[in-house]
Amino acid sequence: MQYCCYLSRRLNQLSSHDPLWKRHCKKYWLISEEEKSQRNQSWKAIFISTYSDLGRYIRYYATLKKAWDDLEKYLGQRCPRMIGSLKESVREEDLDAVEAQIGCKLPDDYRCSFRIHNGQKLVVPGLMGSMALSNHYRSEDLLDIDTAAGGFQQRLGLKQCLPLTFCIHTGLSQYMALESVEGRNKYEIFYQCPDQMARNPSAIDMFITGTSYLEWFTSYVNKVVTGGYPIIRDQIFRYVHDKECVATTGDITVSVSTSFLPELSSVHPPHYFFTYRIRIEMSKDALPEKACQLDSRYWRITNAKGDVEEVQGPGVVGEFPIISPGRVYEYTSCTTFSTTSGYMEGYYTFHCLYYKDKFFNVTIPRFHMVCPTFKVSTARMVSRDVVVLMLDFSPPILLFSKNAWINFNRTVYCVETLISHHFSVFILFLKITFLSEPFLKKPAPHLSVLATIAYLRSST
Repeated sequence: MQYCCYLSRRLNQLSSHDPLWKRHCKKYWLISEEEKSQRNQSWKAIFISTYSDLGRYIRYYATLKKAWDDLEKYLGQRCPRMIGSLKESVREEDLDAVEAQIGCKLPDDYRCSFRIHNGQKLVVPGLMGSMALSNHYRSEDLLDIDTAAGGFQQRLGLKQCLPLTFCIHTGLSQYMALESVEGRNKYEIFYQCPDQMARNPSAIDMFITGTSYLEWFTSYVNKVVTGGYPIIRDQIFRYVHDKECVATTGDITVSVSTSFLPELSSVHPPHYFFTYRIRIEMSKDALPEKACQLDSRYWRITNAKGDVEEVQGPGVVGEFPIISPGRVYEYTSCTTFSTTSGYMEGYYTFHCLYYKDKFFNVTIPRFHMVCPTFKVSTARMVSRDVVVLMLDFSPPILLFSKNAWINFNRTVYCVETLISHHFSVFILFLKITFLSEPFLKKPAPHLSVLATIAYLRSST
């Protein structure tokens, strides 16, 4: 008994030992010494009060808070005007109200992020990255919770999907699936990509960008703050640079960054759009007489099937840049593939300004372009067993299938297109009545013949 009392007293002393609570405050809530002094509370009191407010997010808070802090610090140095677009945090009751409004639960990592910052205002540039070509511009804002709730989808193809980002120029959004429906995993994040070959508007393919909000947001922030995405004209541009994708010829170095554009791409038909940004730089230690001008370019473009296309032409994007010691020239261009990946390589031809009859080639390093993982719409996955409807209006009209005979009456509802992986045929879509089991066992011979003919036609 005496031992138990001693143990209880000792545990009570330990639980009140402030240095122990300091460790937890720093680990889970990222509370600094400066913040503690401002709050004028013990570490234990700070931990308990913070836990009472944010306890459900203890698994995520430190990771997301650090990501937000790192991002704010980086943007404050590189593009401070973007900081002004960030919104203050929301309350628990605000998030609960949104859940009640949309009828779905929000994941805790998403809620946790909005307890730190409520997204941003609909402004340009967007926090989630930009992309620009000569006639195309995209900049994605991180939506605040009310705007996201207003865009919550219940329509077929995007059922129970919540928009995370939005581009006011293109209308492009990244969505998060709040339920496992229509072939999506719960909390998966994706760009929608309408199936242009399907007549069904709910046929929407998906380019996957994340498996959870935590992974999606923190991986993006990491690329930004480590310089993986360049800052150009006070905007974050989502170009990916492979450090090995650099080639030096004499005093000239060429490096390449690439990016995939989902808004200009499609899975059906296969059309994958990429942009690349090339940097040409002459060493500052080069002799002045090494100054030169770009005359032409040569490209060798290879897709995933091994098909090769060669392109030659004057200049680059209509320009003939002059390169001199210490000078950098950058330009952006684009290409498309009918396969999910491909690569380009080639060379530039220059002439010397001091020795005008001297020409030389500068290597462009091979750079690969790969589209993100995608999923095909479940609306496209119709049965491969269905062959064709016999357009014979003598009673009754029949549809042949490997699995069943289906009896139709003469009521015509609409004309649809059946598209499977192997064939596509137009059919008359009629009111369906299933026949009895005895009939299935003994189909009429002439019906089998007609169905076989229909199958042969659909296979050609």
